[in-house]
Amino acid sequence: MNLEHARRQMIDQQVRAWEVLDDAVLDVLRTVPRERYVPEAYRELAFADMEIPLGHGQHMLPPKLDGRLLQALALQRDDEVLEVGTGSGFLSACLARMARQVRSL
Repeated sequence: MNLEHARRQMIDQQVRAWEVLDDAVLDVLRTVPRERYVPEAYRELAFADMEIPLGHGQHMLPPKLDGRLLQALALQRDDEVLEVGTGSGFLSACLARMARQVRSL
């Protein structure tokens, strides 16, 4: 699998289609390696438009929802974020690129 091609397709066909147009959000989704946060058994589905099981009844959000959530937050570089429900850690990593500090439980 060509990861960069899959990442571009994810952004262009899923995230932008859900009206996520904020350049800062799109840049974060381009640079945070989503595939590293997906359980190994589901790695081939890292960029798919679906929830990915994490175990214990938890799921990783589809990329379009990650994008919508990040855009809705409209974070500034000096913001501090408290995230409750770390999940895979992908969203935490994205938040950390956009805010000054993230605490995730």
